Amino acid sequence: MKPEIQEALEKHPTSAARAGGSSFYFAMRILPREQREAMFEIYSFCKIVDDIADGGAPRATRLQQLAQWRARIDALYRIGAAESFEGLAQAIKRFSLRQDDFLAVIEGMEMDAAEDIRAPALERLDYYCDRVASAVGRLSVRVFGMDEEEGILLAHHLGRALQLTNILRDIDEDADAGRLYLPKEALDGAGIGTKDPKQAASHPALGKACDVIVDIARGHFVKADEVLARCPRRATRAPRIMEAAYRQMLEEMVARGWSPPRDRIHISKSHLLRIALRHAFI
Repeated sequence: MKPEIQEALEKHPTSAARAGGSSFYFAMRILPREQREAMFEIYSFCKIVDDIADGGAPRATRLQQLAQWRARIDALYRIGAAESFEGLAQAIKRFSLRQDDFLAVIEGMEMDAAEDIRAPALERLDYYCDRVASAVGRLSVRVFGMDEEEGILLAHHLGRALQLTNILRDIDEDADAGRLYLPKEALDGAGIGTKDPKQAASHPALGKACDVIVDIARGHFVKADEVLARCPRRATRAPRIMEAAYRQMLEEMVARGWSPPRDRIHISKSHLLRIALRHAFI
């Protein structure tokens, strides 16, 4: 095994362990074994490249490491799996996962690694959400066994809804890291004339900018619900759990408000379990 691959595996534990306790974990646990294992492989890949993008290494190093992952994904599709990536290779083959979607996820991570994103244009933010979230959804819906057209549509809307919810949840954490994902149009509309993450996060009009993103996220949740309503429940149990958990998180943030100090909203494990059980048997 190549030293750099061995090092990556030592730094990143098993996919199921990495997912434990998250809303993703509870959603995936209800799946049949082959689907569950494939989803944990996808999650592990996403988490590894996300950790690279958010790591403390110099930008050039992070971009080089992400380029190595591009090469690994290319190798999986061209020549098959090395022993260390056999699980991911099996998921790719079993569920016909598309290389372009893996590469799209890496591209999103490269956007974060290349520079600290600050007040992007709304169009660029939407593209970023497609790379880091909807592309993951496009991989996932193939594992779930959804109709392709409906699956791609669900990935488009639910991926964006989840990512925008994450952005609202992580405003303070992102500001500490020098990032500001709220779009320029929303900030300008609220009269916030700075791209400095901490200044924007503490601005008294921040709530007006956040409300713009809330409305966009809610719109995507509505569209995702329309897709889910048309699809067999057996193929949509996992995304229904994710949708329910994140929608609740969004509405709890709205109820809390946006004035600092902002308590971080999270859904408890017990409540996630109740959501999972509700959708597992319906």
